[in-house]
Amino acid sequence: MRQTLFAVLVLTVLLAACGGGGGEAAPDPERGEQLFAMNCAVCHGPAATGSLQGPPLVHEVYEPGHHPDELFVRAVMEGVSQHHWDYGPMPRIGGLTERDVEDITAYVRQLQREAGIIQE
Repeated sequence: MRQTLFAVLVLTVLLAACGGGGGEAAPDPERGEQLFAMNCAVCHGPAATGSLQGPPLVHEVYEPGHHPDELFVRAVMEGVSQHHWDYGPMPRIGGLTERDVEDITAYVRQLQREAGIIQE
């Protein structure tokens, strides 16, 4: 009985330390908006509509069927060669985690929905 109680206590502590074992939270577009403003807006514009330095992300070229979320993550983490536009290559963006980019992508997808690019 004592060992069982101890095992339950240890399991409870471990689950609490791991966030409860309920899986990861969904990407947060509100957090993504803040991260976008600090890391992406300088090139892609404040509302992801583009600038002289980078293409618009609120554009049908970047809809999920053509550029899945994983490509956004890879572009930020590894950089990407010039394609679709004449802005030159996108460099790797340091200081962001994969989770940060997932939140940024959620924000961009929200903007795409608002613009009617993503139909759900």
